[in-house]
Amino acid sequence: MMDMYSRDQYLKTLKNDYWQAGKKKKGQLLDEAEKRTALARKYLIKKLKPNSHFALKKEKRKRKEFYDGYVKAALVEIWRLFDYACGQRLVSLLSDEEGSSQVDRLRYFDELAISDEVAGKLKRISSATIDRKLAHQKEVEHIKRKCHPKNNPLLYQLIPVKAGSWDTVKPGEEQLDLVEHCGNSAAGEFICSLSAIDIAFGWWEGQAQIGRSQRNTFQSLQQVRARMPFAWREIHPDNDTAFVNYHLYQYAINEGLDFSRSRPYQKNDNCFVEQKNSTHIRQIFGHLRYDTPQELKIINDLYEHELRLYKNFFQPVMKLKEKTRIKGAVKRKYDKPQTPYQRLMASDQIGEKTKEKLKALYVGLNPAELKRNIDKKLKKLYQIYQEKNKSQKVEISKKLHPTTVTFLTKSKPNFGNIVK
Repeated sequence: MMDMYSRDQYLKTLKNDYWQAGKKKKGQLLDEAEKRTALARKYLIKKLKPNSHFALKKEKRKRKEFYDGYVKAALVEIWRLFDYACGQRLVSLLSDEEGSSQVDRLRYFDELAISDEVAGKLKRISSATIDRKLAHQKEVEHIKRKCHPKNNPLLYQLIPVKAGSWDTVKPGEEQLDLVEHCGNSAAGEFICSLSAIDIAFGWWEGQAQIGRSQRNTFQSLQQVRARMPFAWREIHPDNDTAFVNYHLYQYAINEGLDFSRSRPYQKNDNCFVEQKNSTHIRQIFGHLRYDTPQELKIINDLYEHELRLYKNFFQPVMKLKEKTRIKGAVKRKYDKPQTPYQRLMASDQIGEKTKEKLKALYVGLNPAELKRNIDKKLKKLYQIYQEKNKSQKVEISKKLHPTTVTFLTKSKPNFGNIVK
């Protein structure tokens, strides 16, 4: 049985022979066509008429694309610049509802060379269109604890457990966590990052330290607190002994800070800072082992300068407004994505002097320059990491027997010589 396309091609070739043939020959051709195509005789006669045609169907004319390649190219560049934000977060940076579109800022700093027409389209684009336009790009550029015994069980009884009821309006409730940069081995001393997040505004700060000692953790905590643009009211770590100790407990009492902790083995009790551990630390520094003073200096340089400015001033955050359960399915509603800086400026809990200082700082910030400096310092950090590992391999090879070194370095070692 022929398909529709093959049938039309066959009738096109038969058409000329049919009209050049006599009456008897036409009957024979129709008989043969009936058998081959399984079509009715009357229908075949109509199809073989001179004015009939068998042209293939033309493609439908597509509507002219509004968000064309120029818009997509600019969108991809902005998407990379703002750390691969989703459409909902990116649209809040592009839109010009409050006269604070980052498109104008990037054009002002000569970081984005686009026409006025393309800039206008970027300000009008929706979050769904952004996700659709970046779908292929996201596929191409897809960016691929230990349990410690409680040494002070009495202290754990003094510190209350808190698993919710967070104040999302008034700033000062801080979740804390310690992220280890130990690589594949937890042996020896290595760098750890103290991560702190304000629940109300989403303002994040980080500080690196060598080891997990209580003294180093306390010093990092003081440095993080000094950089926050508002006062603290409560600190909330997990059950890590680096935080739950009499030294920090007495500090909280002296400073008038509430001290709470998470339930054991319940990461969701510390969910705000756990999210930042992934996006602000792991995605930046990876899972490599950092354990030298040079690496510590670069990481803290990023925490104290470019990284904190980039994340707090130019990275929109969505806050959960409502969560309802409908027949076993949880439906969540989020508010409009805003940067921590925007949430802080819109709050009536912050003084005008603090807002003026932050605004003066924000006016002079170039997000593209911040991103370049971050990438530059990360590249230098990775070079130090490679040189460190290279020198370690050389030192290890000097301590090994020459035969073992030959076995480890050759791709196809001679096992017979090794046995001898």
